[in-house]
Amino acid sequence: MTTTTASTPSNGSRLRSRLLPLHIAVFLQGFAFWVPVEKLFMNEIGFTAASIGLMAAAYAAVVPLLEVPSGILADRWSRRGVLVVSSAALTVSALFGGLSHDVPTYVLSALVLGVFFAMSSGTLDSVVYDTVLEETGDSAAFERQLGHSRLVNSAAMVLSSLLGGGLAALLGTRATYLLTVPVAVLSIVALLRFTEPTLHRPAEPTPLRAHLALTYRALARRGRLLPIVTLSVLAGLVLQVVLEFGPLWLVALAAPAALYGPYWAGVVSALGLGGLVAGRFPLGRPRAAAVAAALMVLAGVALSTSSHVVVVAVAQVLLALLVVAAGIHVARLLHDAVPSTVRAGVASGVSTLTWLVFLPVALGIGLLTEQQGVHASGFLVTAFAAASGGLLVATALRGGAAQTCDAAS
Repeated sequence: MTTTTASTPSNGSRLRSRLLPLHIAVFLQGFAFWVPVEKLFMNEIGFTAASIGLMAAAYAAVVPLLEVPSGILADRWSRRGVLVVSSAALTVSALFGGLSHDVPTYVLSALVLGVFFAMSSGTLDSVVYDTVLEETGDSAAFERQLGHSRLVNSAAMVLSSLLGGGLAALLGTRATYLLTVPVAVLSIVALLRFTEPTLHRPAEPTPLRAHLALTYRALARRGRLLPIVTLSVLAGLVLQVVLEFGPLWLVALAAPAALYGPYWAGVVSALGLGGLVAGRFPLGRPRAAAVAAALMVLAGVALSTSSHVVVVAVAQVLLALLVVAAGIHVARLLHDAVPSTVRAGVASGVSTLTWLVFLPVALGIGLLTEQQGVHASGFLVTAFAAASGGLLVATALRGGAAQTCDAAS
């Protein structure tokens, strides 16, 4: 355990300078022209609502297989190296997507995209946390710095969403995938300029078996982590549902194609706004947590009942913003509670649980939407939002903050 120390201005300046290449890489990873028109492209090559659910479940099945191994690889080898692999997977996925002419080929690109998610999720959070700890001596700046990372990623997605719609209109939806490829390659260049932290490297090499055992104990044998892990899974689940299935509300409501770009820009901007909220809105306090929980439920109810495109879009933006903020808050609680030597593995384990839960949910929402419509799926979203909000309040009432397990070297 370590006592916290206040960060000095020089600490903050060094921290920002050190994280700059990482933030640039995250920005470039979010610059995907194809995302706002993905559902339109999928429809052009033969997808239905049910097959969209099947595709989402396919890459949701890949991610859990790779999440924990990628986290352990990041802990034992190089977190920067694992992030480089994630950018390479993003590059290949965009290329395969642009070359797809049928459902099976596109599913292959989605499976490679699953590799990107698996390699980047827990590793990115861990490398930001350890960099903050090395530079400042405590984790106080983590939520703000991770929020900054989410903000620049969100800004890239907003900009690429607006540009992607225009590019699709001029060059066709397929071109948006191919134009993303060189941008993803540039993210690799940025990552290679990032100096990764070394807190996760033990003084003495640890046998793989012992490392796996420590990772398992950190996940399974700390009872105080159970509500934190559960909340993290629920928040991630709600966010993934909004990102994967949110556009189906616009399809069902016959929204004009011109609205898809601004709509998606609004949704992904919520990812950045949620990052800002996480560093400034005290979700560890019961009153603030209760307000966030009530707004989550209200947004879910709107998706269940409204037939107005604007109301649905605002509800999705609000819900995404809130679960991102909750996810960043709970990420700090998780990282505070585990040692750096297994931090990426534990974070990847939690992400694995999220994807395992999302897999049947994706299949269920795809089938439910095809048979009963999007409003029926909205009730399911409302239930998940209510559970997330309730657990957020419960965590705040119990007091989730903990001292960090590491001392900065």
